[in-house]
Formats: sequence, structure tokens, C-alpha cells
Amino acid sequence: MKIRKILKTVMNRLVIFGVLLLLQIAELLAFMTKLASYSTVVSILFTVISLLAVLWILNRDENPAYKMSWIILILVFPLLGGFFYLLAGHKRPSRGLRRRFETEVARTRGEMTQDDTVLEHIKSLDPRMAGQFHYVADKAGYPVYEHTKARYYCLGETLFHDLVEELEKAQHFIFMEYFIVEDGLMWGSILKILEEKAKAGLDVRFIYDDLGSVSLLPAGYDRQLEAKGIKCMAFNPFIPILSLAMNNRDHRKITVIDGHTAFSGGINLADEYINEKVRFGHWKDTGFMLKGEAVWNYTVMFLQMWNAFRHTDKSYEDFRPNKYYTHEFLSDGYVQPFGDSPLDDEIVAENVYLNILNQASDYVYIFTPYLIIDHEMTTALCLAAKRGVDVRIVTPGIPDKKVIFQLTRSYYPPLLKAGVRIYEYAPGFLHAKSYVCDDVTAVVGTINMDYRGLYLHFECGTCFYQNEIINQVKQDCLNTMEQGREISLKDTRQGFFGSLFCAVLRVFSPLL
Repeated sequence: MKIRKILKTVMNRLVIFGVLLLLQIAELLAFMTKLASYSTVVSILFTVISLLAVLWILNRDENPAYKMSWIILILVFPLLGGFFYLLAGHKRPSRGLRRRFETEVARTRGEMTQDDTVLEHIKSLDPRMAGQFHYVADKAGYPVYEHTKARYYCLGETLFHDLVEELEKAQHFIFMEYFIVEDGLMWGSILKILEEKAKAGLDVRFIYDDLGSVSLLPAGYDRQLEAKGIKCMAFNPFIPILSLAMNNRDHRKITVIDGHTAFSGGINLADEYINEKVRFGHWKDTGFMLKGEAVWNYTVMFLQMWNAFRHTDKSYEDFRPNKYYTHEFLSDGYVQPFGDSPLDDEIVAENVYLNILNQASDYVYIFTPYLIIDHEMTTALCLAAKRGVDVRIVTPGIPDKKVIFQLTRSYYPPLLKAGVRIYEYAPGFLHAKSYVCDDVTAVVGTINMDYRGLYLHFECGTCFYQNEIINQVKQDCLNTMEQGREISLKDTRQGFFGSLFCAVLRVFSPLL
């Protein structure tokens, strides 16, 4: 508790430091503006710097909205805008981070190979879906599988029950990777099992995002877990002041048990996710459990992250699904877990979402806690609704971040005008991230519909086709909508100053 108090004190001081820094920047800006007014040479110099920075940004292969935000910032604040772009404008990870991942991915490129007969089966059923699965397998490197069963959880507490049960059954290894970890009933129960399994000789590894848990865990928490026998890694450690750009976070939620069982979804390891602690009303989240061949994608995903920083495994062979499961896996449709990362220029998650919208013929139901979308996604949603597809989106009724919620609401009007129906989950905060379409396909994962989720973070999701889970996701969406409040255009009116504030937020939304 003493360490946590010290950490909170440090965080409070960092906030004060940030405010003082902003005041100094404002003072510097005023000084430079005054200087430019006195000197034609200085004014021309600022203009040239701004122009060069803008040309550089325009020449980069990045999302147009992201580029536009930086261009406006640089044109308004010529020198400082350019400086901040150099500091934090690049969406890609640092050179060292990139090199580590690229080396490990290249080394293990052959660990996941697509069985062409599976794609041929899908192609005989639906060529368009086969194209979707081929895209993810080819561009992201994650195959689609048969011989996998899935179980859907419409609440975090139901997933937690089964997660504990499966962890207790582990006999060989446990891999876990999460964005947020906080002491409480959920993490305490899991930690106790991990300690027991580590003492019993199992290979227990844990990854948590350092920034995601910076105010929730004591400093050096990874060393504390190591002392308990749990191999632990804090991803992209947060270093105050020195780490000025912390764009790329590990937002994944993965548990792999003995290679044949996996859990994922939106649920982190903190008590609000299982409604043991009340934050922002009732916490609505979703997840799933996989048993079978498709677990291999999550195993490799975890091991590539782990070995990029702590080279432990010469080969991944000892972690394959059939290594410790000698029976035949059951089949239920097709399952394709996939990862998305800022390391490449392939926006896999957004393209999966766009493909679903573009191919939909009957309905698309969407869960997302944040709706901060680019022109391409807005167009796809509107066009689907205009051609008669029943497009519905469910967002939180009680926000966790009020400014971001106001920004989310600013994206409602064009969607509503096009015929998209939007619901806000009245009982509380909706943290789930899913798509379900036409009773044939669904995606459930960690990927928010915002710029961070689609462009900046390490994310994961699973695409299901002709699987029992699809109807369960659909029914969950319909039940949740019944508990929600449908939004109309008049609900989006914010007055002149509110609209002006949202317009400013919209301009800089890719940078938030």
C-alpha cells in the first residue's frame, strides 16, 4: 500500500509537471509569435519550416485524417507543431522495438501455415468469405482452422468463472498477456493459481502493458512476480519524462493453457470487468474460450511478443495444440484468430471490419466503447445502411472518459442520417468490441473502433464463420439493445459552443 501511495504521489506530480510544461510552452509560443511579428526573416523561417514539415507529412503513406490533424497543428503552431511531430508524430514503434519484433517474426515465419483444403471448403460455401480469410492468412499470417470449438461469454463474470476453472486444470504451461492488471478479487484469484502452478513446475509466463497498469500496480511489479516463480515481462516500460511518446501499447488480452485452450475478448484482469467493483454503472464486456487447433494462432502471437524481448524458445513445437491433447478436437465451423500491430502498414483489423460491412446483405450489429472513425469507415457504415442493411451500433450509456464520449457522439449525426441505428447502453459502460453479420460471421476481440485500436496498438481478434457462437453474439446484441436507449438526431444537438468544441476534437481525434 505504501508503494502504491508513493506511485500515486509521483503520478500527481507528473500531472503538475505536465500543466507547468504546457504553461511554459504557451509562454514560448507567445514569445515566438511576438518575435515573428518583429522580424520578417524569422517569420519567413517559420513559414519554410512549416512548409517542409507539411510536405514531409503529405508524402508519407498514412491515414489522411491522421496527416490532416498534424498539418493543421503545424500550420497553427509552425515551429512547435513541427517539433511535436518529430517527437510523437510517427505511428510506428521505435527502431529498437521494431527490430526486435521483425527479427522474431522472421525467425518463426514458418510456425503458422494455412491448410489450403480449409480455404477450399470455405470457398465452396461462400467465395467472399474465403477471400476474407485468405486476406488475413496471407497479409497478417494467421491461418483459419476447422476442428475448434468456441464458447461465448456475454459478461466478464461468466468468463472469469471458466477461466479460473481452466487455469486450475493446467498441467504443462500457462501464457497470459493483458493490457490492465489491478489487485483485487479477480487478479488475486488468478495470481494464487499462477503461483501454485509455477511451484508445481509448470512454465508460467505473464505479460502486462506497463502504461496500461502504471497507476494500478507498484513499480517493479514484474520483479515481484519473478520472485514468485512466474516469468514476467512489462511491455514497453513507462519511464516518466524520458518516454515522451508512448503511442504503441499492448492492448491484447490472451490466455493460453497447455496449447489447446485459449481465452480472449475485451476483459482485462481488474474487478470492474467482473462487476465486483462498480465503475461507471454496470460493466458490460464480452469474451470467448477456444478449444482446438485455432488456439495455435494465440500461442504463436504470445510467443512472438515474449521472445522478441526475452529470447527463450528456439522452437515453438512444444506448445502446439496436439502436444498434450491426444484426442481429436471437435469441429464447429471455422475459426481464425488474428493479430494486428503497428509494425507494418497493413491495417488488418479495420480491413476485416470494412470487408464485413461491404459484404453484408441483411444486418451488421456492432459493440464498441469508442466510435472515433475515419472517412473510410464512416463511408462503409453509411453505404451499408443506405443499401438496406440493418446497421446498428451499441456504445456506452455511462462513459469512462467524458471528453472521448463527447467526441464519440459527434460521429453520430452522419450515421443517423444514413439510416444507421445507434444505442447507448443505459445501465452503464459497454467495453465489448464485436461485429456480427447475416447469421454467418462474427468478430470478437480487443479492437476498439478508434484510431488507437485500429492504427497504434497491438491488438487481437477472432473471426468466426458458420459457428454456434455467431447466433450467441447476435442474441447478446439484441438483448443489450433492449437495455439501451436508441439515439435520435435531436439527441446529438449540442449548441454552438458544444458543436465548436466537438469540431476541434474531431480535427485532432487521430492524435488523442
